[in-house]
Amino acid sequence: MSSDSIKTLQQKLFRGVEDANDIQQTDSRDPGLTIRIPKPEVAPLVPKLPSKTSKAASGESEIQQNGPIKNYRQRLSESLGVDYHGVEKYRLLQDENRERHWKRWGPYLSDRQWATVREDYSDNGDAWSHFPHEHSRSRAYRWGEDGIGGISDSHQRLCFSLALWNEQDSILKERLFGVTGHQGNHGEDVKEIYYYLDSTPTHSYMKFLYKYPQRKYPYEELVNENVHRDRNVEEYEILDTNVFDDDRYWDVFIEYAKDEDDPDNIYIRVTSYNRGPDPATLHIIPQLWFRNTWSWPAQNPPLPSLSAATTDDDISYIKVKHSEMGGNFLCCLPSPPPMGPDGKFVGDEDAVINPDLLFTENNTNFRRLYSGVNQSACVKDAFHDHIIPSHRPQRGRSDSQGTDGSSTPRPTSSTSTCEPLPQESPFVSSDKCGTKSAAHYIFRDVPGRGGCAVVRLKLTPLSPNKDRSLEDEGAFDDVVEERREEANEFYSSLLFGPISDDLKQVMRQALGGMLWTKQFYYFVQKEWIEGDPAQPPPPPGRQHIRNKHWRHMHIEDILSMPDKWEYPFFAAWDTAFHCIPLAVVDPVFAKKQLDILTREWYMKPDGQIPAYEWNFSDVNPPVHAWATFRVFKIERKLTGKEDIPFLERVFQKLLLNFTWWVNRKDSGGNNVFEGGFLGLDNIGIFNRSEPLPTGGNLRQADGTAWMAFYCLNMLNIALELAKHNAVYEDIASKFFEHFIFIADAMTYKSGDNESSLWNEEDGMYYDAIEFGPGNSIQLPVRSLVSLIPLYATLVLEPAVINRFPGFKKRMEWFIDNRPEISGRNMANMRAGGRGERRLLALASKERLVRILEKMLDEDEFFSEYGIRSLSKLHKEKPWGMQVNGDWHEVGYWPGESHSGMFGGNSNWRGPIWLAVNFLLIESLQRFYQYYGDELQVECPTGSGDYMNLVEVAEEIQHRIIHIFGRDMDGKRATNGGNVRLDQDPHFRDYVPFHEFFHGDTGRGLGASHQTGWTGLVAYHILQSGVSCRLPKTPRTPRSLVHHYFDETIDTQSEYGGDTQSLYSAISALDMNTLGDISPDAL
Repeated sequence: MSSDSIKTLQQKLFRGVEDANDIQQTDSRDPGLTIRIPKPEVAPLVPKLPSKTSKAASGESEIQQNGPIKNYRQRLSESLGVDYHGVEKYRLLQDENRERHWKRWGPYLSDRQWATVREDYSDNGDAWSHFPHEHSRSRAYRWGEDGIGGISDSHQRLCFSLALWNEQDSILKERLFGVTGHQGNHGEDVKEIYYYLDSTPTHSYMKFLYKYPQRKYPYEELVNENVHRDRNVEEYEILDTNVFDDDRYWDVFIEYAKDEDDPDNIYIRVTSYNRGPDPATLHIIPQLWFRNTWSWPAQNPPLPSLSAATTDDDISYIKVKHSEMGGNFLCCLPSPPPMGPDGKFVGDEDAVINPDLLFTENNTNFRRLYSGVNQSACVKDAFHDHIIPSHRPQRGRSDSQGTDGSSTPRPTSSTSTCEPLPQESPFVSSDKCGTKSAAHYIFRDVPGRGGCAVVRLKLTPLSPNKDRSLEDEGAFDDVVEERREEANEFYSSLLFGPISDDLKQVMRQALGGMLWTKQFYYFVQKEWIEGDPAQPPPPPGRQHIRNKHWRHMHIEDILSMPDKWEYPFFAAWDTAFHCIPLAVVDPVFAKKQLDILTREWYMKPDGQIPAYEWNFSDVNPPVHAWATFRVFKIERKLTGKEDIPFLERVFQKLLLNFTWWVNRKDSGGNNVFEGGFLGLDNIGIFNRSEPLPTGGNLRQADGTAWMAFYCLNMLNIALELAKHNAVYEDIASKFFEHFIFIADAMTYKSGDNESSLWNEEDGMYYDAIEFGPGNSIQLPVRSLVSLIPLYATLVLEPAVINRFPGFKKRMEWFIDNRPEISGRNMANMRAGGRGERRLLALASKERLVRILEKMLDEDEFFSEYGIRSLSKLHKEKPWGMQVNGDWHEVGYWPGESHSGMFGGNSNWRGPIWLAVNFLLIESLQRFYQYYGDELQVECPTGSGDYMNLVEVAEEIQHRIIHIFGRDMDGKRATNGGNVRLDQDPHFRDYVPFHEFFHGDTGRGLGASHQTGWTGLVAYHILQSGVSCRLPKTPRTPRSLVHHYFDETIDTQSEYGGDTQSLYSAISALDMNTLGDISPDAL
């Protein structure tokens, strides 16, 4: 590479943003998401850019040769005219219409494939021990692949991810480490610092950040310390060790950008910053490999191959050959030398860093793990042996030892006094070919305090000899920056009114994280149970351990994960909540997630929806119908499209699922439902998924309420479908009557007596144990079980009722002729509410007010950060009972769980969970539709401040947003007071999205990167972020949420003028903006 090329590269990579007066400035539009590449002291000249070739919207080639160079956004906007709504939305439309396969490549690698149920072939079902972390680098996976910030194609045939080495660790850092369910004092937990920073729905642009220590990674310390802690102590995290002291770590940013009109051309840029005080060396080792599909069949299939080659200009690349993929190339561009924070190169600026291409086979190292015979000369862990001498087999030490602090034998660390055995044969392929490859870049003496190193690669089906972007690094970087600007355009289009920059950033990271946590999920139950022909047969007893009744399952899909490290598997009720914010950015993907779980290769023939891989037969709350209709309405709001076939297809399958619930979870046929733990793990005094130690049957207030909620959502969908097919009017009547019977069952018969799940004295719903006729007791635990009956709420518009005379007639007949049922345990359906609406709800007005009195009491459920899962009352007054000599008790645990129930890695006895809060908020919004301003409640209880119910809903939303937003002192509650996370400029802009949150402080708990249902915060920000005050500041005296329920977009507000509120002129809203997303508007 010539000196001029190097200077051009320097100018392109380290330039700022030119303003109108050619003064260099820093782009501050999204500071938390912008890579802070240091600038030279003297502003460089902007180099002349080459002409760009791109397909126009019409599909014809367009080459701009004269005049100012226009980017793709400008050209597409000119081509589409008034139909232009943004580049990313255009790509989504192309993908939906199958004109371009924009989602063929995406972040589909798992963050953890080891220690999953799918890889478990043990005789006892102990997945954590059967495939531990120390096996993962040496043992081929059967069902998927993992990596750091990686991508793959949608069938995970070809995978790409990053490996790193700091010259201190005894292994390459090529996957994320954490403690297992056996090792963690609160269950499994990843012990790394990384962030999903950004992604568009088509993955045309993605950004990931990994913080890599320069000191030796503390594998053993993390395991040993967590193993020796009990459940009453907090988890021991990597920031509790010394590895990040003095800022001795690397910020490694990975960016992916697809070509403007070609989804198979992927630009990859890795930018690594030395945050420490001293120069340091970093090995950057991008890896490209095939998922192992050849070690399992009886007859070996055609083997794919990767091989080395160079262009005419001596650029190294890897040739990809696969029978199902055609040809691809990974071009590994020469890198400039490291650059210091002063903008100057280290050493000779004419020097370049060329990668060493390495090859091996993605096969198990049987010799290392089992003292067996390898199937190939080169094996999966070859790069560790090749790069790290201490990783090679040692004299006087077993070749099957590990490195990362597990209880199994370990090999020597990098400081071992044992000498490596002489390398008799190369660990990597001397022929430069194989099924796994890497490009090994070494950056020596990268300056401290912001020095950086940059690696560029391109995965492409185009011939490298004809690709101009490989010669012009500036043009390469322009592609990345253009995709980032298109991402800016896309997320800006979602915003509704002026939202603070901080909340915009939280929203974007939440949505970006949800798009990052897609994963290729592969599981064929028959093959998994029986084993593979080319492998030893599994232990005979294994088929009886779990999931033996799910033989129909055949999954090979891209699914939304709760968390790709802690929960790298789909979970049915999590998925329902994921789809709400996902529908805002990609309705097609959200619909597919809901549709696919009801397909015949997922759903059992009897109608049960699979829960999760640890036990597909577990029972989660029935939220699928709610999510389906919600996504349908969000898409209608966004695009004007009514996808009736989707709604009808899922509804038909849910009829089977509803029948399964009625047949399997209502043991007495009395419309009182059990259901088991229902996703709330340890919320009960007993494990609700096991037989009661007391004997008798558990009558679950939440189980029954969930089914009432299910009924109302099925009724709502049936009425929507009845607009297009009159047959569904009768089905709506069926669900109306079934709802009334379920509501009536909240008072259940016990012999000749009647017992109720409602406690009149406490004004709450409780579970009850029925021992026999006339013998039952309530379990007076104030928990979400008491609040979930509020979910069962539906408001019927008079226009809808009048549109369906058959349904109206049946409803009025039932109210008139069955008053003993329709008038008990539920709201009065006779009285018309606001706008002559009718209300179907379990809770009458009187009961609603009494429940809200406790729910909005800050000494009970109402935290500064949302609604607690258990009343704080139980801190001083735990409730328990003696059973067979054992004491069972429920107390207020606002943080981590103190018990091992359901693995001990989640806690429903006090913390705040966004999913259940979301449903409470929507329920209050629906109640407001009926009661309007007539019903005012004190919020918080005892404050003297009265609000209508939509104002209460907004107050809860704001408190949830306060978990993530900065307060006046720059602190985020989710960070738990950690000064580094709150104040360090290299941490403070990045937001973790935990699984649940401390009931008193809002500190993030559980899975630390769970952007699944915690991503609902993005929806809250879109809906009420405009009026959200800063955390720990007084609430404004009047609400700004009236626009949620205005019936037309030009209604004059109470504040005067033709606007919907104090801050927005809705009548001028672009149709492309999401706008009002309340239940009423949808």
